[in-house]
Amino acid sequence: MQLRQSLKAAVEQLTAHNVPSPRMNAELLVMFMLGCDRAYLYAHPERELTADETRRYGEAIVRRSTGVPAQYITGHQEFWGLDLIVSPAVLIPRPETEHVVETVLELAQVGDADERQQQRAGAPAPHLRIVDVGTGSGAIALALAKELPTAEIHTTDISAEALEVARANAARHELGSRIKFHHTDLLGGLPREEFDFVASNAPYVGQSEEDQVQLEVRKFEPRNAVFAGPTGLEVIERLIPQAREALRPGGWLVLEISATIADGVRRLLAGWSNVKLTNDLQGIPRVARARK
Repeated sequence: MQLRQSLKAAVEQLTAHNVPSPRMNAELLVMFMLGCDRAYLYAHPERELTADETRRYGEAIVRRSTGVPAQYITGHQEFWGLDLIVSPAVLIPRPETEHVVETVLELAQVGDADERQQQRAGAPAPHLRIVDVGTGSGAIALALAKELPTAEIHTTDISAEALEVARANAARHELGSRIKFHHTDLLGGLPREEFDFVASNAPYVGQSEEDQVQLEVRKFEPRNAVFAGPTGLEVIERLIPQAREALRPGGWLVLEISATIADGVRRLLAGWSNVKLTNDLQGIPRVARARK
């Protein structure tokens, strides 16, 4: 069967199963299967697929038709310009989480200015330490390691399987020596007053919102990485006091949030300074920051 015919059949099958963006999904999966880019698809529509290629593409389309996320089929997802390995053991990194990275970098730039002033005054420069709590695939930690080459990065996750994925991603991007991995719940066992930043995309969806979450997320992504408990605040409520203990004086807590829990997070941050909630590109509260 020719490539154009296979793509047409795949789009029709995905459409029939109400898969969002059927054309994009069909092209993504055939590009993965053939190891090519989109330009190749458009330049060679008459290419004959081998029997093995037809079989493998058909299997991928069937899996996607049942709701399996394309990222779990291909095993890859891009985040902050990094190609990350993903598996059903980890939450699929999403563009909204890049706002957490942006916020840390923005605050770190302020710190750089303070550091330069201290150096001019003859004071020793501080050593920047960051911990990414509930790292999953390692997306936040890897992005920060890429952008802050002198920082010491730590990660935590309660899932040993997730940490293996994060380690694999760090190794692929030659950042393994820069990142320390801790198998623990939130900040359990980490030292007090050692970190300049605690960053986290902790679970923040409430069980009451389950019907509003996409079916493929509810069905295939790790439940303990999505749902926090009845209200969505349960994990963050435990993390905030732990972060206060782990941060140095003047250190920053940066959290991914949603509109549903925004008011609750603001209440939980009473007693912190410089509390600010910022919106994503859709105008939805997405990041909370607060200073110890």
